[in-house]
Amino acid sequence: MSVAVSRVFRVLAIQRTLIRHGFDEMLFATPVLRSLAFLRWLMPWNWVRRTYGRRADRLRAVLEELGPIYVKFGQVLSTRRDLLPDDIAEEFSKLQDHVPPFPGEQARRIVERAFGVPITEIFSAFDETPLASASIAQVHAAKLKDGQDVIVKVVRPGIRKTIEHDFGLIRMLAGLAERYWSHGRRLKPLRVVAEFEKTILDELDMMREAANASQLRRNFAGSPYMRVPEIHWTYTRQNVLVMERISGINIDNIEELRAAGFDLHELATHGVDIFFTQVFRDHFFHADVHPGNLFVMADPETGRPVFAPVDFGIMGSLSEFDQRYLAENFAAFLDRNYRRVAELHVESGWVPADTRVDDFEFAIRAVCEPIFDRPVKDISVGSLLLRLFQTAQRFQMEILPQLLLLQKTLVNVEGIGRQLDPELDLWRTARPSLERFMKDRMGLGSLLRAARQGYPRWADRLPELPTLALDVLDQLKAGRLEIANRDPNLTEIRNEIRRAYRRLVYAVLGVGFVITAAVLQVVDAESSRRIAGLPWSLWVFGSLGVAAITAALRRRPD
Repeated sequence: MSVAVSRVFRVLAIQRTLIRHGFDEMLFATPVLRSLAFLRWLMPWNWVRRTYGRRADRLRAVLEELGPIYVKFGQVLSTRRDLLPDDIAEEFSKLQDHVPPFPGEQARRIVERAFGVPITEIFSAFDETPLASASIAQVHAAKLKDGQDVIVKVVRPGIRKTIEHDFGLIRMLAGLAERYWSHGRRLKPLRVVAEFEKTILDELDMMREAANASQLRRNFAGSPYMRVPEIHWTYTRQNVLVMERISGINIDNIEELRAAGFDLHELATHGVDIFFTQVFRDHFFHADVHPGNLFVMADPETGRPVFAPVDFGIMGSLSEFDQRYLAENFAAFLDRNYRRVAELHVESGWVPADTRVDDFEFAIRAVCEPIFDRPVKDISVGSLLLRLFQTAQRFQMEILPQLLLLQKTLVNVEGIGRQLDPELDLWRTARPSLERFMKDRMGLGSLLRAARQGYPRWADRLPELPTLALDVLDQLKAGRLEIANRDPNLTEIRNEIRRAYRRLVYAVLGVGFVITAAVLQVVDAESSRRIAGLPWSLWVFGSLGVAAITAALRRRPD
């Protein structure tokens, strides 16, 4: 059957599903078609009056009937509350990614084709009854020849073709929405669909998921509170993943956790700390945290509870730029410094540069003050971020995908934490991670690490630095140093620009001296002339650099 014909049949099937749930009623209720609502009664299926549920319930039922790809699409949309009304987003968050399993014998054949040998040559045992089944893959228990218990994750047969087929339709609908919907250009549904398609296609690649798990395991090597299962790379292929089997208690089984003697408050605190450590220390975090993907097990040596995550198909990451601004935003929120929050949004480019900081500050205060006046246990950080995203949209903030993924994960982590400990103070629990990050990234140690990493490149440019600084001074003296500025009131701020010139020169010299000190600290590490254990050159050039930077930052009258 050709793609065009199969697409027509799929469209008809979708149409039947929509009609069955009364979506023609919703369609004719829109302002564009309201005047044509009488046409609805010419359709035979409307000749018998039926009662439908809430629109959110009906939409969820439609996605569940249309199949697993639409279910996953709804799950992703539930995190985009900047796109959906609250009631629909809340209902979409209830969508469950459970689908009937495909035959275990078929899974066996897929594994054998992937390795090119009978399955008995790989495993001493392979259970054809799946442990779990989802839209992308299903999981089977097995045992390696050396006796290790493992799980085998097998990608569903033909799933890529199904995904590509369904996304052809979804892209078509998104294109129509972007063209004809009043909010289409602002919300960019085609880009949302493209992001979702990339996420789903990435989940099909078991090598990618295995690499994610290995990276997370490396990040938490030696951690007393986190254990990531080991990947068996020898037995992993693009459509088959073999991983250490984790035996633990599901995180939402509160009674069993209590029976095992685990301290639930301690669990909640460590769980939150682990999440913020992933975000701010490693800028690489598990972005699909929910009760089905998180277990707790006892450490065999200490008996302490240890978190054991599974399913590493969706991971999030933040650039150092986003990390820093996010950490500063959290710190400003904790201090209720709303003006600083507004300034950070402008400085980071999250909102347009011409945004009025005062107006943005007032809008943020209106959102935050009613929340912060509640008891700590009633404050939801995830909900706060959501409200801020919605507020920022009024100021043309373009919500970055990585921030939405972070917000969605934070909501899940907070929900799990509050389930374990209803009195959990997420703000206080998160503060140590934020402070560690700020100290690590903003201190002298961070500068020295950057110097060591940049030494090979700086060593080539270092001889040019004094000449460049002198060139800047000569241009300034001759009046040839220019800064582009379109401000119509330029004549009124000429003195400030002159001061900016001087601060620029001091800053260039200061940074040059600091870089020189850092490079010489590496080169001259064996110097016998030391002061307080450090080479004298570090003290000399470092002091000059600090003095010049201080002069650049100091505001002095003419």
